[in-house]
Amino acid sequence: MLSRIRIVLCQPSHPGNIGAAARAMKTMGIAELRIIGGASHRAPEALAMAANSGDVLERARLHANLDDALGDCVAAFALSARPREWAPRLLDVREAALQAAALAAGGPIAFVFGNETTGLSNEEMFACQYLVRIPTSEEFHSLNLAQAVQVVVYELRMAAGISEPRGGAHQAATIGDLEGLYRHLEEAAQSCGFLDPRDPKRLRERLRRLFSRASLEREEVNIIRGLLRALTRQRDGSV
Repeated sequence: MLSRIRIVLCQPSHPGNIGAAARAMKTMGIAELRIIGGASHRAPEALAMAANSGDVLERARLHANLDDALGDCVAAFALSARPREWAPRLLDVREAALQAAALAAGGPIAFVFGNETTGLSNEEMFACQYLVRIPTSEEFHSLNLAQAVQVVVYELRMAAGISEPRGGAHQAATIGDLEGLYRHLEEAAQSCGFLDPRDPKRLRERLRRLFSRASLEREEVNIIRGLLRALTRQRDGSV
């Protein structure tokens, strides 16, 4: 899904914002940047702000106008903080990301950002099918261009279901793992006298409720059971 996302900058005025937007994109696994006029994406400020994301700038595609930039896209989402009397369908950024994920199966999806000072014109907005707002404080809602791009690409990554940390996916504990843990806890509690099986006082239910809230991973279950085994051996050895 992320390979079908296009970030489109309309008349960006600051090269540094272009570079920072490229960096934001790369951190979330989005690679295609399209630029319509404005500042140079090859300026030193752009390259400096891109940090190790210069490859995104190198591959950036330049377009004469927005229609040209959106020509191969099946849907376009316009970003604007300004209220519009007439506008396409309005979504918050999270809803927009989920909608983009659903539409991406049909082809490329564009997210369109306006100039830092003037934003998107009405004509540019109406070239898109959706208007997107990033929920902000009512007292101050001005986001820098690159900040807005970062919020959007983060939500797109979450909508794509890519939320695991860099070390790779951790295996969730199965029901069988949890049942084994509950039995082990009960046995350990009885062996040390903490639990009287004739009068459990809902300890079993409370333990289940406690661990059900924890969303344990298999490795974490193994750690707890290893600790219980060690404590049981130590106690038995001291008797």
